Amino acid sequence: MPLYEHVFLTRQDASAQQVEELTAQFKGIIEQMGGKVAKTEQWGVKSLSYRLRKNRKAHFTLFNVEAPAAALNEIERQERLSEDVLRYLTVRVDEHEEGPSAMMRKVDRDRERDDRGFGFRDRDRGGFRDRDRGDHRRDRDRESRPPREAEDESSVAGVREE
Repeated sequence: MPLYEHVFLTRQDASAQQVEELTAQFKGIIEQMGGKVAKTEQWGVKSLSYRLRKNRKAHFTLFNVEAPAAALNEIERQERLSEDVLRYLTVRVDEHEEGPSAMMRKVDRDRERDDRGFGFRDRDRGGFRDRDRGDHRRDRDRESRPPREAEDESSVAGVREE
């Protein structure tokens, strides 16, 4: 059977329980039609690049699916009918990724970085405001140039004396 990665976005005001119910419903449809869901990941609520149906954020959910194409067609049909689902995307893959997906690894990496104290948290404490920013480049260039000497009127007019 072909392998797929399927991601769907659910409205931001849907509760976590409603998202889990939708996930269970779609998973049940796949299993009824002879497929299986190898992995399910809830990526949580994330900001969208642009508004979708008046929503600025959405719950993201990933399925790694091994199922016939008819099962995925049925899931997509159900998602089109559901008012809670904003968007979906199904991609056929050669093999499923082992371990957590790239999005889950990113969440872990961000969490570790926050624990170490990197990022923009220093700015919130006023760390950037107190720091000496140094001279501007153009100010340094002015200081390194020799001062201009008074030019005579002939050179200003563009006439050179030889």
